[in-house]
Amino acid sequence: MRTLISTAFISLDGVVEAPGGEAGYRNAGWTFKDVEFLPEAYEIKQREQQEAGAVLLGRVSYQAFSPVWPDMPEFARYKTLPKYVVSTTLTDADLTDTWGPTTILRTLEDVARLKQGDGDPIIVHGSATLNHALADAGLVDRYHLLVYPLLLGAGKRLFPATDKDTQKLRLTEHTVYPNGLQKQILDVLH
Repeated sequence: MRTLISTAFISLDGVVEAPGGEAGYRNAGWTFKDVEFLPEAYEIKQREQQEAGAVLLGRVSYQAFSPVWPDMPEFARYKTLPKYVVSTTLTDADLTDTWGPTTILRTLEDVARLKQGDGDPIIVHGSATLNHALADAGLVDRYHLLVYPLLLGAGKRLFPATDKDTQKLRLTEHTVYPNGLQKQILDVLH
């Protein structure tokens, strides 16, 4: 079975919305304008790219990333990896032809079937709504979090607010950087 990893830039209060400056959010761009950049803190992003066997995105994140990431040298390997977009509305005509192989999945059952196969980890970038559904369905196996020392208040959150039993996590890697950024890698205990 494949490991499903949710990776996120996240504020201390759980916000993941518009970290790179996407329009429509009051605090857009918070990862770059509010915390000093330290290259070593982003080592996990290169490691994820090298270890991943596929990329899984929700519709909104796919539509935000697909026009930009294919031409970014720092995301070059993602161009060659299979990409899966969970959407009930996208069609093949909506997919970009510049970002390599992309398949539309319609349901969480499709995601569960994808996980059942053999291969390297499936990595989920962005995709707050999809992350909520994946967590509630018990499909997330690991979280890679870069936690920013910021309180953003309103905004899309990584974790769902569903009323459910406690879910235990095990911290497997942790680093605190001089700028206050924290890397936290947590395995979900199923």
